[in-house]
This record gives sequence, structure tokens and C-alpha cells, in this order.
Amino acid sequence: MTDTKPWPSEIRLSKDRRTLTVDWDTGASDSLTAEYLRIASPSAEVQGHNEAERKTVPGKAAVEILAVEPVGNYAVRLQFDDMHNTGLFTWDWLWMLARDRDRLWSRYLDELTAKGLSRDR
Repeated sequence: MTDTKPWPSEIRLSKDRRTLTVDWDTGASDSLTAEYLRIASPSAEVQGHNEAERKTVPGKAAVEILAVEPVGNYAVRLQFDDMHNTGLFTWDWLWMLARDRDRLWSRYLDELTAKGLSRDR
């Protein structure tokens, strides 16, 4: 058994700028929506400095990714059309988002409901 984590072999932004596809060196491929990436940004603005500070970000159903910028050989910076660009999406972070997508998305939807917020506004 290996402790190595998957490494992206290709990252592609869809023509409509609403989906980022990551192909992994394992042969797996994950398509992550712009909305999901925006609400799960690794930035301190979204994640805070601990779990208690993590924000629920509403109104991002129509968000788009304007740019995907490489950061060294360990991450990409995503520029969203709401001008958010402070999160560095490391390969580990992208892998975690892909692996835990169902759980994280469900938690997000539950938080929106509990706080009276919406994906649309």
C-alpha cells in the first residue's frame, strides 16, 4: 500500500467557465463545479482560521471561473467572477474536495437551510 496522494496530470476549465476538470495520475478524473469550488475555497475569508470561523457562502449558483493560474508545482489560484481569488487550491485540497464532495455539498446545503440562505442570492 502506498502513502502517495494523487497528482493532477491535467486541469481544464470548461468553455462555459462553470466546471473545472482535474485528471489525476491514477487515471481518475473529477469535474468540480465553479459554485462548489467557490463555496469551499481554502481562503481564510471562507475557511477562517478554525472550524468555528468557517463561513457559509450563499448566492454562488451562477459563479464562473475567470482564470486558473498555476502557483509553483503545488497549487492553482482560481479567479472567480465575483472577484474572489485569495484561495490557493493545492493538489491535496482539490483531491479532498473531489473525494469528500457528497459529504461537503450536503453539509453546505444543510447550512444554507439552517441559516435561511440561498444558493441563488
